Amino acid sequence: MPTSDFEENLQKYAELALKVGVNLQPNQRLVILAPLEAASLVRMVTTSAYQAGCRLVDVIWDDDPLTLIRFQYAPRDSFEEFPAWFYPALESYLKQGDALLGIAGTDPDLLAGQDSDLIGVYQRTLAKLHQTYFELISQNTTNWAVVAFPVPSWAASVFPGEAPENQVPCLWDAIFDVCRVRQADPVAAWRRHLHALAVRSQYLTARHYRGLKYSGPGTDLFIGLAAEHVWVGGSTTSKAGIPFTPNMPTEEVFTLPDKDQTRGVVTATKSLSYLGTLIEDFSVTFENGCAINATAAKGEAVLKQMIAVDAGAARLGEAALVPHHSPISLSGLRFQNTLFDENAASHIALGHGYQFTLRDGVALSEEDFAARGGNVSNIHVDFMIGSDQIDIDGVLADGTREPVMRRGDWAFDV
Repeated sequence: MPTSDFEENLQKYAELALKVGVNLQPNQRLVILAPLEAASLVRMVTTSAYQAGCRLVDVIWDDDPLTLIRFQYAPRDSFEEFPAWFYPALESYLKQGDALLGIAGTDPDLLAGQDSDLIGVYQRTLAKLHQTYFELISQNTTNWAVVAFPVPSWAASVFPGEAPENQVPCLWDAIFDVCRVRQADPVAAWRRHLHALAVRSQYLTARHYRGLKYSGPGTDLFIGLAAEHVWVGGSTTSKAGIPFTPNMPTEEVFTLPDKDQTRGVVTATKSLSYLGTLIEDFSVTFENGCAINATAAKGEAVLKQMIAVDAGAARLGEAALVPHHSPISLSGLRFQNTLFDENAASHIALGHGYQFTLRDGVALSEEDFAARGGNVSNIHVDFMIGSDQIDIDGVLADGTREPVMRRGDWAFDV
């Protein structure tokens, strides 16, 4: 049974999601995407939202087992079909300025053993359907955030050595720690943290690097940066002027690569859970901005299908820096969940770039965004490339290099 201490921390977590994550405003509406297992947290968030003056909370539920059942039993020629209402509904919420909270909790290896060709059809279908939705997100159309909820299958993958009844509590403990829930004043702690990320972002923006050079075991990579890139960290601002924190936890500062200026090879330092498939021990080779080869010890077929989803899926849309001594990294846990693992290590993302990481980029059309170096795609998939063995240099306009990270940690103070 949940203890009073757990219930208190869960309530603090719900309030952080509203006050720091989406930063819900009085009279604003809220839509929540959540797994069925997260009903207790959804109820807390809903209560707090109405107490804060929310006009309406709408909840859209998800269920991992139903997805698995589809792969096991649905007709093999039906995987290009998807509920017609789902993405148009999300797009409508975003366009009218409703806040969006995603509560993420899924089995990282849900589709293990399923037909990789069907997984490919499934991912291409989803990518096409959520194109407009992702464009609205990347333009900061409204305030949104993602937090996590530990479902049993996920907890088991993080704590395989624990007794089954202890796995979910152990994962909750880890989430509360890295999300600063147990601090005396969690909201104040988050505001201090977000300020520190903003200061570091401002410093990096002012350096005007032409690119980043990554060196380490299995990695020799240059990422050219868009000419007017902007570094962003922690929080950002919606079109309506509402500051919000898209990811909780977050330890990253990130910016926009030039879609045509990545070259070399990079080796992932953590596994990637993508659409219910674990991709492990993988590397990607780039030439003229495009991934020309990808290999993996596990999940290689899904990795290659992901890169082939569309023309932009093989190019980079994000370069993010995370110190090796971040709280998530120091936990020593491999979360098998991108929301957490991307904040344990520096990472890059294949697919669509964020328009707000380009100066005056939010108002651009896709064509103008691409003309200024931004990547356009129907996917955005982060994977981790940082460790305590990775060095990163900033390359200035004249070709000189200066240390940005050494052995995975910051090489400069701000």
